[in-house]
Parts: sequence; C-alpha cells; structure tokens
Amino acid sequence: MRRLIGVVLILAGLSGLGYIGWQFWGTDWQSARIQAQVRTETEQAWAHGKEPHVKWGTVEGIVRIPRFGDDYAIPLMEFTGYPALHAGFGHMPKSADVGHKGNFVIIAHRTTRNEPLRHMPDLRVGDQVVIETRTRVYTYRLITRGDALRVRFDTGGWVLDPLPHNPKPGGVEPPQHPGQRLITMVTCAELFHSDDRLAVFGELQRVDQKAPPA
Repeated sequence: MRRLIGVVLILAGLSGLGYIGWQFWGTDWQSARIQAQVRTETEQAWAHGKEPHVKWGTVEGIVRIPRFGDDYAIPLMEFTGYPALHAGFGHMPKSADVGHKGNFVIIAHRTTRNEPLRHMPDLRVGDQVVIETRTRVYTYRLITRGDALRVRFDTGGWVLDPLPHNPKPGGVEPPQHPGQRLITMVTCAELFHSDDRLAVFGELQRVDQKAPPA
C-alpha cells in the first residue's frame, strides 16, 4: 500500500510539473504560432485593401517596438477577454482609439503566450512604439521608463483614465495637459504570479499615411 501511495504521489507531482511546463513553455509555442498566423493573414488582407477576419477576434493593427528587435511584430486585438491575448496585444475597451485624443491603452502578457512584454523593464524614455494599421502608421514616443511605475491590480485603475493622474503625490504620470494623444502599455510586474502591474506612458509623435495597395 505504501508503494502504491508513493507511485500516486509521484504521478501527481509529475502532472503538476507538466501543467506548469505547459503554462510557461507550451503556451509560448502555441501563441507564437497563432500570432504568426494572425500577422500573416492581416498583412495579406491589407495587401488587398481589406480588413482581416481571424478566428481569434478583431485585428486592429500590428505593434512594433524597435527596442525589442527588427523582427518584433505582434498583432493588436480588440480586447474582449483573455483568450484574445493568445493572439497578441489587447486594446482595452473604452480607451481611446489609436492616434485619437485621450489614452490608448494596450495590454499583453509578460510570461506565457509568447511573452510580448517580457522585457518591458528595458524600455527607456524616448523609445518608440509603432502601431501599424491598414492605412496608417502611428509612432508613439515613450515619456516614462518601462520599470518606473508599478501599481496594484486592484487600485491602479487610474492608469486607464483618459488623462492618468497618479493619486500618490509626486508619483509617475504623464504631463497633465488635457487633449493629449497618449499610449499606455500594461503588463504583469513579475515574471511569476503577481497582483502588481507595470505601466509605461507615451505620447503620439507622428502619423504616416501608407501608400494604397497596388
């Protein structure tokens, strides 16, 4: 009986390790394939002057962050729930549309799901975040560091406001000028489970019109 109990405990432990392995490595592999597929279908649709239709939701654009490499190109999805994050970034509902006045808020995983924002703490003031849509390219310039602001999940909702104002005196926030065209990126503060979030702010630098498809 003791031997049987030992075998059961070993199998349970291996199952637990397998689940953890899938969460941290298996989902990376799965989401990398999904994101590559969504990006390909999006670029093909744009080449024909059409909006893409993918099973993961509504594609709003492609996010490029030069700091993370020339090949960094992650789909931007309308955020309708966490399954949308399998395909890349999520655009938070009720936040401003890309390029519009207000606060354009996008979120992504730091671990699992291909880790789009794993290296968010490496971002520096002046780095660019480029959002490509079917007709335009929007370039934002970061005005805070990627590791400068850490907020609690349950009390940090102010970073989603049209003009984020830090309730902590002297805390990190964008310049308090109404009518700005801001971007806010949010992800987990830790590589493992955390109730804290990192948030980084940027402002629209320029908008370039894309040439129409041939």
